[in-house]
Amino acid sequence: MAANLAEDDSLQGHLHPGLDPLGIPNESRGMEYTFAYNDKAKLQAILDQHGDKLAAVVIEPCGYYNPEPGFLEFVRESAHKHNALLIFDEITIGWRLHYGGAHLKLGVDPDIAIFAKALGNGHPIAAVIGTAEAMAGARSSFISSTYWTESIGPAAALATLQKMKNVDVATHINRVGSAVKEIWKTNAKKMGVPVIVDDGFPCLAHFNFKHELESELSSLYTQLMLKRGFLAGCRIYPTLAHNDEVIEKYDRAVGKAFAEIADTIDSKTALQKLKETADHTELQRILK
Repeated sequence: MAANLAEDDSLQGHLHPGLDPLGIPNESRGMEYTFAYNDKAKLQAILDQHGDKLAAVVIEPCGYYNPEPGFLEFVRESAHKHNALLIFDEITIGWRLHYGGAHLKLGVDPDIAIFAKALGNGHPIAAVIGTAEAMAGARSSFISSTYWTESIGPAAALATLQKMKNVDVATHINRVGSAVKEIWKTNAKKMGVPVIVDDGFPCLAHFNFKHELESELSSLYTQLMLKRGFLAGCRIYPTLAHNDEVIEKYDRAVGKAFAEIADTIDSKTALQKLKETADHTELQRILK
């Protein structure tokens, strides 16, 4: 958010367009510099100009796709060349791609990695891990918590880690995500609905409506799926609970929802009504 105080609106089109940095002190301007994933040239330009002042390079090890060959190695080497730490945000991709974190699968170790969400299977827990040298700063910092003795989160994390160790969760959710992608493709083709299914990691499967009223159709899709018992948007992050029975029911629900959407697309009056009854600008960020 502080990066969006920059003159060039650094985050526009990069992460979440339309986010205003209200409440972020203007003094933060110029303290963060952004570059797009896989963009070595942009990172190098930042390092050339500000490298001696940088504390860290913070990125996700991967988002929906694998990094280009050599990219993560380049980031690590470049950061270390300027005495900056490499920090991986593993909160989203983490356990979904590999037990212990995506960096283990990708073969590039950061100085610090951050985990949350999946670590406790929904219970409140987060973890910051790192090398002894990188974590040494914690010894000279005051770190406080109201919940020092709260044990539910750590207990849930230990149980979740053991479960994920015993069951190959990454393989399961990859299979489920692949099946869901095929469901979207098959039903969209059958019903004649303009859908583009992303070809990224199945564990973070998502699709978009290729239509001028994309956000309206996304909202309609959610409404139609709710009618059939599914809280569903245009993306799904599979879990171990998604079994074959759930997938079959989901398939039927998607087929019926896409059929109704096909009828709506054919009816310009219905589409116009959708457009007039709600402002979908905010929904677009939530549902897509």
